[in-house]
Amino acid sequence: ASSHRDRAVSHRKQSQQQHPAAAVMAHALCSVLAAAYVPAMKPLNARVAPMQHASPVMMASDATKVGAATLAAALVLSGAAQSALAGPFTRSDIASLTYDQIKGTGLANTCPKVEGSGGTITLSGGKNYKIDELCLEPTSFAILEEKLTKSGLVTEAVPTKVTTRQTYVLTGIEGDLTQEGGKLKFTEKDGIDYAPTTVQLPGGERVPFLFTVKSLVATSDSSNIAEGTKFTGKFMVPSYRTGLFLDPKGRGMVTGYDQAVALPALQAGDDSSLFKENNKKFDVGTGSLELKVTTVNAELGEIGGVFVQKQPSDTDLGSKQPKEVLGPSF
Repeated sequence: ASSHRDRAVSHRKQSQQQHPAAAVMAHALCSVLAAAYVPAMKPLNARVAPMQHASPVMMASDATKVGAATLAAALVLSGAAQSALAGPFTRSDIASLTYDQIKGTGLANTCPKVEGSGGTITLSGGKNYKIDELCLEPTSFAILEEKLTKSGLVTEAVPTKVTTRQTYVLTGIEGDLTQEGGKLKFTEKDGIDYAPTTVQLPGGERVPFLFTVKSLVATSDSSNIAEGTKFTGKFMVPSYRTGLFLDPKGRGMVTGYDQAVALPALQAGDDSSLFKENNKKFDVGTGSLELKVTTVNAELGEIGGVFVQKQPSDTDLGSKQPKEVLGPSF
């Protein structure tokens, strides 16, 4: 074995002496490949929670949009667009990107920005209108909690950190827009209008909730849409979990055990202490939303703005008291 190893080393040295350029070229090629493997792009700065590493963003073959979109991508990936209220791209820019170009960049969890040209969107009476591709992107989540102070019990908003994946943006929402009594009324019909989300309080407690605007009915304060127009309304908040969910003791709403099998003696006569844990139910809450229009593009029929939302958190199928969750987009 020693003799075989000595012959191999001698053969390698002789090969390098006969072909020194080849040896240098192989080393240089490996260096180039290693350098090319190091990612040169920075991750897209998140609005609510840390993002994963971003892949380089490249535009599709649309000569009229490559310059502006590439500049926007460079600004966002370098962290220069942190103060934007919406995503770095317009809807037409995002439409020119392929799935592979968006994957891993965090752009799928942002709303497109509206480049306003001013003006007012006037709606004629007696006609049916529709709001299409409505997108809601929260910039933070907070939990309302009561705090005991010298002046008494005070309710304050406690900031949180998102612990779930970056999938909390609601998009593709559509609904009817009608005129009633000199005001506009928006009725939500369809779209990606819910997102299971979990946030963590500073003390470590985690609060799950279903971020949603299902069946939203919002009324404006004017008959036309312009900068400063406000929409306010309420929506339905379904249960975070469905009837097929089983808790750690195998109890569920439509399947599983009716009670904790490991505690038969405690529940033989009176199970009032565990009634809420055993009696699973599908809770439906009510949330409220206020939206203010800040940008209008009358030529394209697009509007943009900010919103504040309040809704209850998960009740664990009726066993816990819900907390109030705030989802501002400022």
